[in-house]
Amino acid sequence: MADIVHLKTYRLQQIDKKGFGPWRKRFGEPFRRDTRLEDISDSTLFRLAQPGENQALPYYEIIMGTLDWGNPVKFYYLDDAERMRVIDIHMFLADQIRFEMMKRLGWIEKFITEQVALIDYILSFDHLRAVCMNHPPLLSPAHPQFSEYSALMDTDKQIFIRRLLPRALEVFQTRLVPR
Repeated sequence: MADIVHLKTYRLQQIDKKGFGPWRKRFGEPFRRDTRLEDISDSTLFRLAQPGENQALPYYEIIMGTLDWGNPVKFYYLDDAERMRVIDIHMFLADQIRFEMMKRLGWIEKFITEQVALIDYILSFDHLRAVCMNHPPLLSPAHPQFSEYSALMDTDKQIFIRRLLPRALEVFQTRLVPR
């Protein structure tokens, strides 16, 4: 009797292979379909949290692989709408990674998508982005700028937290230095 391949299982295997294959090689970590931000090592999280255009390649690898849009080298050959989608997902995913870094520092108490699997940030991007717009990360009451943050409207709270990134990167890097 012939083996029946379940389409959903096959699709998930392909997403795992194409989406995470490059990351397994790049970061040397066992990424899986259910990997969440909290499962990523500090060193990989720090590398992904870096700002700048030079940091886009790892994001393009996972996004384009998951969406089955090919190798990230083909990014510039995508049509305008696809290219914009990759960029939008990249920016959203980078924010979530940075929020996780700040959470590990104790600066953020929680953020709404912290338990979402990495691949789902890509597959459910439109829904998750909409949810995040109405639920900014919660700055920890222990953070020295908490009273300033508390006085802001929700949309301004996200901007406030993004402005903490340069200092968060400095502080987080000290965690990575062997003592």
